Amino acid sequence: MSKRNQSASLRRALTVLEHVRDHAGHEGGLTLTQLAEAVGVSKSTVLRLTVPLVETRLLERDRKSGAYRLGHGTLQLGQAYLATLDLRAVAAEESHRLMSEVRETVHLVVYDPPHVVYIDKVENETNVRMASRIGSRGPVHCTAVGKAILAWQPDEDVEEVISAGLPELTRHTITDPRRFRAELAAVRRRGYAVDDRENEPEVRCVGAPIFNHNDAVVAAISVSGLTSRVPAARVRELGPLVAGAAARVSRKLGSPSR
Repeated sequence: MSKRNQSASLRRALTVLEHVRDHAGHEGGLTLTQLAEAVGVSKSTVLRLTVPLVETRLLERDRKSGAYRLGHGTLQLGQAYLATLDLRAVAAEESHRLMSEVRETVHLVVYDPPHVVYIDKVENETNVRMASRIGSRGPVHCTAVGKAILAWQPDEDVEEVISAGLPELTRHTITDPRRFRAELAAVRRRGYAVDDRENEPEVRCVGAPIFNHNDAVVAAISVSGLTSRVPAARVRELGPLVAGAAARVSRKLGSPSR
């Protein structure tokens, strides 16, 4: 077989695999006829293309019905891919892109209860620098990144934060438990959180959650700036941009619903 024909066969085999993947929820799997019609080749061609896929366990074929579904090999590939992911490396492109778009400081944090930990920072060198440092910790209850993460945590985790106290860092810090719960509900509705001078008196931040392959929140990304550069009206503009960047990082981490 020529290299050109081999390449065409490989592309067709991958098309078959992708079609089974995209219809993984199909009860009982996909029949030979369904695959042939979907891919646009004969049933005999599908049989030939799926032989190596079944041998490598990327596909499984039911012995009784003959239907195809994803095999254990796809799980092993996925696990191997996820093991190579580094959050900072995955988020770096989106962090720099976001900074270039909004011209404000971008932070990447992870959750280490009861704090968030800053693991990356991209600054616009022409602006006043933010005081945050990579490796430093911040409060959960009054930072945009903290609220973005906490809004998707189980209720018991939220209540644990509340019972530990909501200390007032500025006169704008939300310290009332009822109002704080309402704030987290608002974060879930709009998809991003706002720190309106709650952590530092002259700083506003907008943060959004980052989800992993299990659709669990593992991190957050934010934009921070002085109130003179980030007035309240600009927050509504920044929110969707930050949420969009977070969603793109989530997809790179394998999140199934972002």
